[in-house]
Amino acid sequence: MRVGLRQFKRPLCYVMALLYVVGILHFVVPELYVQIVPPVLPAPLALVYLSGVAEVGVGLGLLVPQTRSYAAWATIALLVAIFPANIYMAVSMVTIDGTGGGQPSALVRWARLPLQGVLILWAYWYTD
Repeated sequence: MRVGLRQFKRPLCYVMALLYVVGILHFVVPELYVQIVPPVLPAPLALVYLSGVAEVGVGLGLLVPQTRSYAAWATIALLVAIFPANIYMAVSMVTIDGTGGGQPSALVRWARLPLQGVLILWAYWYTD
């Protein structure tokens, strides 16, 4: 019997939603996120709060069947919008203070870049 990925679509949606609702951390420890905002962008703290609102919003939107498709498109837009922070984190080797667990390795920093593509494809799955 062939087991398709489609049977996991609903549970994986809840997993994805939870990952974005954890964006509440933007409000709990904003200083961690401010450190990876590229210096060419204005108002880093405001951008951190804005991205936190967006993450929580798309996470909640993914939970509601009537808004899931819109939330999935918004998730894609969000991932594209925050990509410069991931690039900055990878190329600048910025020191992330306050992590308590040490600095992410170069491998982790660079792995975040293709991971964005995976997350975009994951969100795209729910745009139907």
